[in-house]
Amino acid sequence: MADAMTIDLNLALLLATGAALCAGCLIPNRYLPPLPNDKLLHFAGFGILAALALRMAHDARDGAAWLLGVFAVGVLIECLQMLVPDRGFCWRDIGANTAGIVFAGLCAHLYGVF
Repeated sequence: MADAMTIDLNLALLLATGAALCAGCLIPNRYLPPLPNDKLLHFAGFGILAALALRMAHDARDGAAWLLGVFAVGVLIECLQMLVPDRGFCWRDIGANTAGIVFAGLCAHLYGVF
């Protein structure tokens, strides 16, 4: 029972973090305070999301699939930003997202998660 509860908690945390990240990325800029470093926020946000996604994985192949899914979410968010006032698609954001995802994956690998 503890394993099912842990999976449910991990999934809830992943979904809540993903929803917060989506909301932050899809709010028009005029409603946001001045941000210190947009790319650092992308790196950290997607790195954290990737680390939480890796907690759902059972092995390295499953982990790679989760990381690919997080990457796809990042690209989708960038595409959706073209529809949001004061926002737009940015390759540098995708680069920062990818760097955060890769960092989380490398940390998991070096830590010996799989």
